Amino acid sequence: MTLQECYAALEGDYQGVLGRLTSERMVQKFVLKFLNDGSYDLLLRSMAEENWQEAFRAAHTIKGVCQNLDFTRLYRSSSQLSEALRNGFTPEAPALAEQVKEDYARTTAAIRAFQESAGA
Repeated sequence: MTLQECYAALEGDYQGVLGRLTSERMVQKFVLKFLNDGSYDLLLRSMAEENWQEAFRAAHTIKGVCQNLDFTRLYRSSSQLSEALRNGFTPEAPALAEQVKEDYARTTAAIRAFQESAGA
């Protein structure tokens, strides 16, 4: 799997991130670092503990990272969740969190497939 195919699988904007980071090597570096970011685990833990302030912070961080890396699908869902949690719990937050879970799983699966095929 190429990096461009990885972006297609995670529904991202490869050309956008390549234009921003200017080289495939830089894009690859930051895409692989995404797997070690703790924001998603913090989001899950905070949602389970009903700590809405921390959940907001985690969703907002995921949103920012995804915006920078042009992970379009995960950016959209994390952005919606972030806005829903901005002022505390809202009834739509659990469903939005489920969408983030699905999109995160899709994103990390694509990155891991790329990582495996690239031997990175």
